[in-house]
Amino acid sequence: MLSAKEALDFLLSAVRPIEGVETLATIASNRRILAADQSSLLNVPPVDNTQMDGYAVRASDCNSGESRLRISQRIPAGHVAQALEPGTAARIFTGAMIPQGADAVVMQEQCQADGDFVLIKHQPRAGEWVRRQGEDIQTGATILKAGTRLRAQELGLAASVGLAQLPVLRLPRVAVFFTGDELTMPGEPLKPGAIYNSNRFTLTGLLQDLGCLVTDYGIVPDKLDATRDTLRRASHDHDLIITSGGVSVGEEDHIRPAVEAEGSLNMWQIAMKPGKPLAFGEVGKAFFMGLPGNPVSSFVTFLLFVRPFILRMQGVEKVEPAAYHVRADFDWLKPDRRNEFLRGRLNVDGGLDLFANQSSGVLTSTVWGDGLIDLAPGQSIRKGELVRYIPFSSLM
Repeated sequence: MLSAKEALDFLLSAVRPIEGVETLATIASNRRILAADQSSLLNVPPVDNTQMDGYAVRASDCNSGESRLRISQRIPAGHVAQALEPGTAARIFTGAMIPQGADAVVMQEQCQADGDFVLIKHQPRAGEWVRRQGEDIQTGATILKAGTRLRAQELGLAASVGLAQLPVLRLPRVAVFFTGDELTMPGEPLKPGAIYNSNRFTLTGLLQDLGCLVTDYGIVPDKLDATRDTLRRASHDHDLIITSGGVSVGEEDHIRPAVEAEGSLNMWQIAMKPGKPLAFGEVGKAFFMGLPGNPVSSFVTFLLFVRPFILRMQGVEKVEPAAYHVRADFDWLKPDRRNEFLRGRLNVDGGLDLFANQSSGVLTSTVWGDGLIDLAPGQSIRKGELVRYIPFSSLM
C-alpha cells in the first residue's frame, strides 16, 4: 500500500490540465481559476494622493510649528487640484490628489481652522501622509498569475487596475454515481437493512464548492454490467468520474473489475485511516476515482486527494492545505500502523479536543469537528503535546 503522501504525489503526477478558456466579467469570476497572467493597466495610485483628511502644504512653509497659512483651495477626492501657491495650504480630503508644489499633508487634528486661514501646529516632514503614484502597483506589473484561484481580494485587485474582464479556465466536468443496493434516497421509505445515501449529498456539495459542473448518475445496482454501463456513459464529455462504494474486495464490490474492463486501474489502496480503499484510473478520456462507501472515509479521502487533484487539473500549483502545530488536550494511546486522520476541533483555550467516536461511519464527527488531526503511522499522543492540525477551512 502507498502512504498518503506517496498516493497524493502519484495522483498529482498523473494530472492532465483542463483545456478551454472563457472570458468573464471580473465581478462574475469569483472562485474561478485564472487562465493567464494579468498585468496592470495603470499605476496604483494613479497620482500622488493623501492618506488623511487635513491640509496639503510645503513642508518648508511649516518650520515654526505654529505656521498660519491662507487656505488657497479645497480638494475633495476625485477633483483636479490646482498648483499650490507658495505660503498657502490646501484643504484636502482622504484620497484626493496632492497639488503640484505640495510635498506633505498635515492631518486635521494637528490644525486649527480660522476663517480663510489655518494654523498648522506641527512641523511636517516632506512626504508625510502622502501616497506616491505607483507605490502599490506600477503600470505593466504582473498582479495575478495564471493558476490563481480567484477570491474576493483578487477580484478587487483586478478591478483596482481597470481589468473589467478576466480569462478563466472552463469549469471541470465531473460525473458521480453511487453503488450499493442498500442505498435509499431521503424521502423514501427506509426498508430493513437500507441506509440513506448521505455520500451523494456530501460529495455533490464538495464538488459544487470547487465550482465543478456535476452530472449525477444516481444509485447504480450492485451488478457488474450496470456498473460498466454507467462508467461508459459517464466517460463521455467528463474530465473525472467519481464513485462511492464498491471499492473493497467483496463479491458485491464491482468497481474494480468494471474499471479494469472499461479502462485501466493504476492505484488501489492507501495506508491511511479512515479511507484505505481508494481507486484511481482512467475510463476513456476521463480520470476515475473510486471513494470508500463509509461516509467519513469518503469525506476525508475527497478532501485529501480529490480536491487537490481537481485543483491541479485547473492549473493550481499550490494545492497542499495549510497545517498548524496545535496543542492536544487529549490522550490518544492506541496508535495505528496507518496514517490516521482524526476529527477534532479547537477549543477556547487554543488546544484541540477530540471527537469521542472516531469510527468511519460516524458522520457527526465531521460536523462537530473543524479539522483533521494528522497522525503519522504508529504515533500516539499525550495531552499537552503538539500535533499536526489541518483545519477544514483550508480544505474546502
